[in-house]
Amino acid sequence: MEEIEFILDATKESMGNALTHLQKRLLTIRAGKASPTMLQGVMVDYYGSPTPLSQVANVNTPDGRTISIQAWEKALIPEIEKAIMNANLGFNPMNNGESVIINVPPLTEERRKDLVKQARSESEEARIGVRNDRKSANNDFKKLDDASEDQIKNAEIDVQNLTDTHIKKVDEILAAKEKEIMTV
Repeated sequence: MEEIEFILDATKESMGNALTHLQKRLLTIRAGKASPTMLQGVMVDYYGSPTPLSQVANVNTPDGRTISIQAWEKALIPEIEKAIMNANLGFNPMNNGESVIINVPPLTEERRKDLVKQARSESEEARIGVRNDRKSANNDFKKLDDASEDQIKNAEIDVQNLTDTHIKKVDEILAAKEKEIMTV
């Protein structure tokens, strides 16, 4: 049945997208080491329009505890500082006239636990997304007029297997992130 294959392919792609989204979200959770991805969501007011930080400056990590932001235009340095403060990431940017420097403080045990909770929350959202994809596929199978009951049952088993595989991957990604966060 072409329709069943189409639904299975679309479901697999959608579940894969949930994993990709989870990985992107977990990149923004700081694990103690300075990384340019920590500032990924920062939007700078660039001549009246919100622009991603990466499009108005070079973001580097000279060492494991420092993020250096070199603005392409010196006039943007105060705007970049303000954008980082407004992003509420817990960073205190310093302006030296040439660039913006952020010293990434070491994580406290309490902060690490909060970050693990945040990672678990993101993972749960991914699991919910995968389960919703399963439900949607199963509903689509039931709407098929020209498919036999056996074909639908087999397709539902295939979707359940896809769901189990993707949920297992979510758990593996979460376990790796938790380990990264809790490593001092």
